[in-house]
This record gives sequence, C-alpha cells and structure tokens, in this order.
Amino acid sequence: MYSTEFFTANHVCTGVTGLALAIVLAGCGTTHNNMVKPTRFQETAQFYGTDNPFVKEAVYFVMTDRFVDGDESNNYPEQGGSLPSFDLPLYGQNGAKANVGYLGGDLKGVLNNAQYISDMGFTAVWLTPIVDNPDQQFSGGESIGYGGAFKDGGKAGYHGYWAANFYEIDEHYPSTALSYKNYTDEMRQQYGLKTVFDVVANHGSPSFTMPMKQPKFGQLYDQNGQLVADHQNLPPEQLDPNNPLHRFYHNTPDIMQLSNLNEDNEDLRNYLINSYLYWIEQGADAFRIDTIKHVPHHFWQEMAARVRAVHPDFFMFAESYDYNANFIAQHTLTKNGGISVLDFPGQKAITSVFQSPDSDYSQLLSYLHLTHGPYANPYELTTFYDNHDMPRMDATDNGFIDANNWLFTSRGIPVVYQGSEMGFMRGKAEHQGNRNYLGQENIDRAKTHPIHSQLSAIANVRKSHPALQNGLQVNLEFSGEHAAFFRVIQHGDMAQTALVLLNKGDDAYRFKITKYLQSGLWSEVRFKEESQDLKEGSALISNVDGHSVKVWVHEGQVTDPLMLKELTQLMAFK
Repeated sequence: MYSTEFFTANHVCTGVTGLALAIVLAGCGTTHNNMVKPTRFQETAQFYGTDNPFVKEAVYFVMTDRFVDGDESNNYPEQGGSLPSFDLPLYGQNGAKANVGYLGGDLKGVLNNAQYISDMGFTAVWLTPIVDNPDQQFSGGESIGYGGAFKDGGKAGYHGYWAANFYEIDEHYPSTALSYKNYTDEMRQQYGLKTVFDVVANHGSPSFTMPMKQPKFGQLYDQNGQLVADHQNLPPEQLDPNNPLHRFYHNTPDIMQLSNLNEDNEDLRNYLINSYLYWIEQGADAFRIDTIKHVPHHFWQEMAARVRAVHPDFFMFAESYDYNANFIAQHTLTKNGGISVLDFPGQKAITSVFQSPDSDYSQLLSYLHLTHGPYANPYELTTFYDNHDMPRMDATDNGFIDANNWLFTSRGIPVVYQGSEMGFMRGKAEHQGNRNYLGQENIDRAKTHPIHSQLSAIANVRKSHPALQNGLQVNLEFSGEHAAFFRVIQHGDMAQTALVLLNKGDDAYRFKITKYLQSGLWSEVRFKEESQDLKEGSALISNVDGHSVKVWVHEGQVTDPLMLKELTQLMAFK
C-alpha cells in the first residue's frame, strides 16, 4: 500500500514503496513558478525537470555590435562630431587591443549567420540590448583605458545598456526591410531560432559630470519620441523632486554616473514594463534581465505578473552577479516574480574544473542543488562558463571541449558566448579583448576549429534528446577525471533515459555502470556506433576516449525500483 501527502508549494511525495513507486502523481514536483495543483492518480509516474518549455533551448549569446557587420550602411562612422562614437581603440602592450566604440555588428550580420548558429545545435539567440543609445561617446566620468574597469569616460553605447529610448531600436542595428520584427520572424520561421531580448530596469545612460550637456545622455524619450525625463547633467543629490523631468530618477547614485531609475515612481514602472511588452509584440521570445539585484523585488513581481498575464509562461532569466546561491535564488521565488537566474555559482565551479587539468569532477556537485536547494527550480537556471562582463574562460582547447560536454548534458539551459566555439580571446577581460569584434572571417575559421566540432556534436545530441533537455539528473560517479550520471524524463507520452559518461583525462577510460540500470536496448547517440541489449542485472560497459563523452539512451518507461525511488525523491525536492 502507499500514501501520499499534498502540499501547495515544494510538495513532497511520501510513503511510496516498492513496485507501487510506478504509480505516483502526475507532475509530482513544483512547476516553474513553484505552484502545484493536486492531480488525480495516473498509471504512469511523471518525472521531469520543469513545466516551462524554454528549458529545451540552448542559447548562443551575441554582443550585437561585436558579432558581424552585415550592413555597412548603418555604421555611421562620422556620428558624434567632436565626440565620435565609432571605432575607439584602447591599446595595451605587445599589440594588445580593445575597443569602446561601435564596430558595425547588426541584425543582418546575425541573420546572415543564423544557419551557422543553428547548425551548432543552438535554438535561441540572446542579443545585447538593441534599444536606442546616445550618439556620442561619454565626455564625463573617468576615462577608460586598456584593461580598465568601472570607468565610462570615452566610451560609446555600443553595448546597448545606455538606453535613451526603451521603445526605439538603435539606428546601428536595423537595415532596409529588416526591422526587429522582421528579424525575429525570419530567425524563428527560417532557422528555428528564438530570440532572447536583453532588458534593463535599474539605469539609463550616464547622466552627469559632463563638461557640457550632451544629447540623449541622462534623458529618456517615450514611444512617440517625446522627452519624458532629463537628468540635466546634475548630480543625483541636486535633482528636484518637484521637477517633472526629474521624477523618473532617484536622488542617490547607482553605478558610476549612470542615471538611477526610480522604480517607486508609477509612471516609470509603466514606462519600462510597457516597453518590455512592446518588444514581446515585436517577437521577443524570452527576456534576459540585466542587474536584477539593483532593483527591489516588488518591481519584478509587478513586471512578471503583468507580462505573464498577457504571455503565460513567458521565460525570463536574470543577471544577479553573485556567487552565493542563497542570494541569487531569491529572485526565482514566486513572491519575487519567479524569475530564473544565470548560474554564477555554477560558472565559478565550471571554470575552476575545466581550466585546470588537475581538477576533480566532484567540484561540480555543490552547485547543482538537485535536492534541498534554494532555487525554486534548478532545472530552469541558465548555465554558462563566461560572458561579456567577466574574463573569458582561460582553458585549453580540450578544456573548452570538456566544459561543453558537461554544459550540454547536465541540468540547466546552456548559454555560450560568441567566439567560445573557437576559444576567442580566451582569458581576456572586458577591456582587454573580451568584447572584441568577432567578424565573418573568424566565424568562417571557427567552422574547422576542434572546439566548434565537438561543441556542435554534443549540442545537437541535446537538441534531439528530451532527456538531456528536461530530464531529472541522477548522479552516479564524480571522481577525478571521470563523471557519470543519468538524465531521465517521463512526461506525457515521452519516456527516455540518457546515461552520460564524461572523461576529461588524456587517456581512454572504461566505465562499468550497474546502479539504476534499466534492462533493454541502449543506444550510444554521440558517435552512433554502438548499442547494447542488456539483461536484468547486467552492466553497461563503455570505453570513453580522453576529452570525450558518450551518451547512452534507453527509450521507454522506468521500471527499476531503485531508480523509481530516486526519481520520486528528486521530484519532491526540485
């Protein structure tokens, strides 16, 4: 016999024993927003990571201006006058170079390479913000130099995070007959690629310390092009609460000289949230949220509620740049908006393991939080090893290959920054080359690079196997240079188990797996050269070459009692 207890959040299935484990609740676990609806018993147990469909995606992260110049007519190299915004180089020693000006990347450059991105196994593209930014370089603040940080003087808004109009696309990105709406439609319809839109809520452009006031800096315009806010080159403490143009700003500073947007102002909240809704209408499929921790939870709760009232299950993930899982997990809770986050603790663990040949796979276990974790759902986290705000991973080619083999088989939604498929500017920080222009020449070169070849192979395995997208993760062996784990999905009509075997050593390794092993036919899908028809109680034996991965897949429902018990517990705690 069995018994089941219901709870409305983080519910636990208890008292399920023996073969009765095959009869458990459909959807025994929390949904993406941590809410559970009691359901009637079904004959087949349901095991999966999340109800949110975006978990199946793999995201290629593009710094829009630094990807490919597909249309030279939108470069505007003369823009800015005495404070030009195009091609502003920073020089280091031994020929090292970075740049803080526009370099020509645009929507057409991305669209021209959409097949390349899709062929690698990605299903979504995250673009840095494409909203209108000022047309000049910033004349205030402290001047940025090669390798510098937290200084905006002399920089242009090539990165997109200095919005002057949250409703208007910057002129550097569209082309004739290629609006943002055209772009998202073509990406989705022609290449099967979703678009992740990057949103900001805590700041606009740099707003004070300019020797002379500059157009668009510290200003906000609405959908009709009307000025609705102006910092007027005043320090925050000098803003007048009675001045209608100052009402969108706090009178305390945020980061450097950036305007500090006042989320307590209802009109500002409407301005921002309505802009987000506008871009969804233009084809955005998901949001990446910048600097979420700089804005109070109440704003994100309202924003998420208003977005999902119109677009249920709309997926959002945020940057909360912190390595404390308990801290960043607060954003994932329903009461705070139910917004997923980039897995910074995971990034730290991944780079520490794959940058060092002497590392141990067990160092990865602590960030997964598959049970008793702080996250509303760990399977919805976006996982990565570097981005545009931190030094690129400083690994060998084999280190990148091993990292990608892990990233595309373990729990979470993988995100890879442009150029990582060829180890572009590895080890370089933001103003040392991290954001350097990639360009068509490098993309063409990447197609024959060993990192690209191996990334494409494992990413396409994930792309075609639901167990690797949304399956519960059951860990087996994590020791030294070797790791083994299952990913199991049994959801609706889908029933699939994947056994992942990883080897980051130089020599081949022989795995022998017996625990939780299902009898029946297992097929290896990474190299597609092997299969094993296992009898009950037998072992799966597989040799994995150095710096490689094998993925063995079994189709059909889980019947192994130990595995059923483990999966039921994982469903209860995710």
